Amino acid sequence: MKRRRQQAILDLVRTEALGSQQAITDRLRDRGFDVTQPTVSRDLEELGLVRVRDARGHLRYAPPEAASPAGGLDRLRRVLEEFLVSMDASRNLVVVKTPPGAANTVAQALDAADVDGVIGTVAGDDTILVIAAEGVRGATVQARLQGLAAGEEAQ
Repeated sequence: MKRRRQQAILDLVRTEALGSQQAITDRLRDRGFDVTQPTVSRDLEELGLVRVRDARGHLRYAPPEAASPAGGLDRLRRVLEEFLVSMDASRNLVVVKTPPGAANTVAQALDAADVDGVIGTVAGDDTILVIAAEGVRGATVQARLQGLAAGEEAQ
């Protein structure tokens, strides 16, 4: 339930200008989630969401990568620590396993973090295909991701 709720929050802040925790709480309730403002507050903290000014100068919640490039790696590290089940590499590919329903969250974090050597991802329900750039081995990308999951700095 928590993963689904947090994914809904990410979807909401990417598509709507929500500037308060109460606005997010109300929109989650509209989507059928029985939540309180303190729960949303904890979710926002765990997801690393930040308040930024949009083009019209209004404050709104956004993914951390909207505030700084380093925020994307920090979020990826947190997401990998929480959701990574396993990884296997083959040639220029890495297959990442997550709990059911978490693959999209991890794939979005990977895409936003701009990890060196990764050109993109394809996510299913619990599996992500990570595609490495031409000339980059999947094992190299796997080592970088495992390092991030273990709390090491990106290489």
